[in-house]
Amino acid sequence: MMDGKALKNACVAWIRDWFAPFGPTSTAVLGMSGGKDSTVAAALCAEALGPERVIGVAMPADGQSLNEADEICKFLGIRYYCLPIGKIEAAADELGAIISPEGFSVQTVQNIPPRIRMMMLYAVAQSNNGFVANTCNLSEDYIGYATLFGDAAGSFSPLGKLVVREVLAIGHELGLPSKWVDKTPDDGLPHSCPDEAKFGFTYATLDRYIREGICEDAEIKAKIDRMHSRNLFKTEILHIPSFEPEL
Repeated sequence: MMDGKALKNACVAWIRDWFAPFGPTSTAVLGMSGGKDSTVAAALCAEALGPERVIGVAMPADGQSLNEADEICKFLGIRYYCLPIGKIEAAADELGAIISPEGFSVQTVQNIPPRIRMMMLYAVAQSNNGFVANTCNLSEDYIGYATLFGDAAGSFSPLGKLVVREVLAIGHELGLPSKWVDKTPDDGLPHSCPDEAKFGFTYATLDRYIREGICEDAEIKAKIDRMHSRNLFKTEILHIPSFEPEL
């Protein structure tokens, strides 16, 4: 049985130890999407360092809501910036015409916003004696559900070795409202659908396969294995210091 309290305490201690060499004025900088991962990661950093040393940054695209990111930062008592990226996106889209008359591919256009956001996070961090938190979890990384040099980047990773069920356990242990911890995850793109509908399997199925090596559906197992092998290059390129839980 997973001990959420022990897991949370160990991660908090790891964050404190990781930041110790950088002094008491160093800060943690996080992109706040309003989803469970950025919320839990921000809460962990706030407990580890104190809320005054944590900065949450919302970076909505044109027409995109904050998804309660501002409310989450207020609840945690951390510093909050809202930096809309619409104008930067538009400038990047214009450059696509240089590549071809059709512009950038659909997947390229989808990956530009996460990479812009990571650029902005590093700008905020560098101006605030800060370090950017990678807020991806192991379940998503395992199947490549992250943008290389976008949300997959960062200076340290509190959740990178934790599957979704462990992230949820930590979130509840931190006393975060269920409406944020248990929010149905999606990619936040226009016309998006829940992650699990996109995958064709649940996070519970994926978590069990990662942690226990068990998947009773041979077709789903093959799909997970295929996604994992095709996306290994992402995690092999980015070796981010990560909290390693003792499970």
